[in-house]
Amino acid sequence: MSDTTRDHHTGGEAARFWEDHYSGRGPRGKGTPNPLLAATAGRLTPGRALDLGCGEGGDAVWLAAQGWRVTAVDIAAGALARTAHHAAEAGVADRVTTERHDLAATFPEGTFDLVSAQYFHTPFALPRADVLRRAAHALTEGGLLLIVDHGSVLPWSWDRDPETRFPGPEEIYHGLALDPAGWTPERLDRPQREATGPDGQTATVTDTVVAVRRTS
Repeated sequence: MSDTTRDHHTGGEAARFWEDHYSGRGPRGKGTPNPLLAATAGRLTPGRALDLGCGEGGDAVWLAAQGWRVTAVDIAAGALARTAHHAAEAGVADRVTTERHDLAATFPEGTFDLVSAQYFHTPFALPRADVLRRAAHALTEGGLLLIVDHGSVLPWSWDRDPETRFPGPEEIYHGLALDPAGWTPERLDRPQREATGPDGQTATVTDTVVAVRRTS
């Protein structure tokens, strides 16, 4: 981890799983932003962004290159080290701060103009709706929470269970239990796209998109 990383208490099986996931020699991601994030954030005025479950930092580094000041959060120190390295390589290290959190226990301080939760899935118990609700409350007025979930099984995923249930966007949104006087959904959608896996394999996949704007 770089000296810009703030390390909060993490531990347990989930932390070990994700440390193992990022401990291999080669990169685990493509180093490019998720396309739905890029399409959404590209229309916004850069401000402060929070990247939940940042992985190797493809999204965080891209956001920083567009002028955002980014807090990149992950449970795995190895993921944050890779994020810091990629930020330095891209010349945006001064705009990316990494923080290690087990989001079931702690959450970054401050408020944000954009909170990004891209494929925020885990095989371990996580109060996901609570975390995302807290993210919505961390938005500035006018800020956007963008949740992009898997809506179909990826052939190269760590979770290839064909019985996996994928909640729809309306179910995810209503699970946040947000006061409609303060938040409004801007997009509830299940688009399809052609995705490329880590070894160059391709597949048509479905995403689940929930975009929520804080209005007051």
